[in-house]
Amino acid sequence: MPDTPPAVPDPAASPVPPVGAKKGKGRPGLRAVLRWTAVVAVFAAVGSATAYGITRMERTDVPGPATEPDGRWTFPVLTRPPLPSGSPAPFAETNKAGAHYADLRALLPPAPEGAETDNALRGEDGWLDTDVFLKEYRDEAERPELRQKLVDHGLRHIAARGWTTEDGTHTRIYLLHFDTAAVVDELRNRHLAPYAAPGHAVRGTEEVVADEGFPAQAEIGDLLYSLYVEPEPYGGEQVREAYLGAGDVLAVIVQSRAGGAAAVPFQQTVALQSRLLH
Repeated sequence: MPDTPPAVPDPAASPVPPVGAKKGKGRPGLRAVLRWTAVVAVFAAVGSATAYGITRMERTDVPGPATEPDGRWTFPVLTRPPLPSGSPAPFAETNKAGAHYADLRALLPPAPEGAETDNALRGEDGWLDTDVFLKEYRDEAERPELRQKLVDHGLRHIAARGWTTEDGTHTRIYLLHFDTAAVVDELRNRHLAPYAAPGHAVRGTEEVVADEGFPAQAEIGDLLYSLYVEPEPYGGEQVREAYLGAGDVLAVIVQSRAGGAAAVPFQQTVALQSRLLH
């Protein structure tokens, strides 16, 4: 396998033109090209909503690599919920607060095929209690401080979803909803996810470092990314983490697996969640 796999054109004609970008710079649309390690999104207009086909590309479609499996997951087709009448999209020019007006619970990705859903993250009516989210963090003594930070920044509610795949990879996704994008940026940058390491350690970790292997092509310019991975030697499980600033929503994604958490499913999950929040 080549050290740097070639980019793969989107097989579907997307209504959004491809745009090149660098990390942290704003861009008006979605990318039309992803590395072969990232998720392939196919967009089609369906009424006032957008249908997403998350598919498994055949390895034979990629020049060079053999046909052996690379650990990619297959996600079902899903539909982004329509916006309330008259409401702007989160990154529209008229939406200065970066507000998400769609139901946040409908902006969570589904579990991939063959995965078992994590019922502990269902919450009440789809809203998760803050204390359940705080259990994601290792140090119990720090949880009250973190809870107060969330209160001080005006946390409105949390939507969550989790699953475990057949290989034992456990995924947890939390969408924390605040009043404005400025609040999310301040909380993320100063408290939860500075570049070098998260502000609070996730359970099961001793050390995490910036995930330099995450492909920039799988990122969307309007979102802000903090990506971490637990380096070797790790304990019983390896952990990967992502903090995504998406307007007035902070997405926290955690994946763990005994023997090592593979990069490809993590990249897929982050890419899919990014597109749902965009």
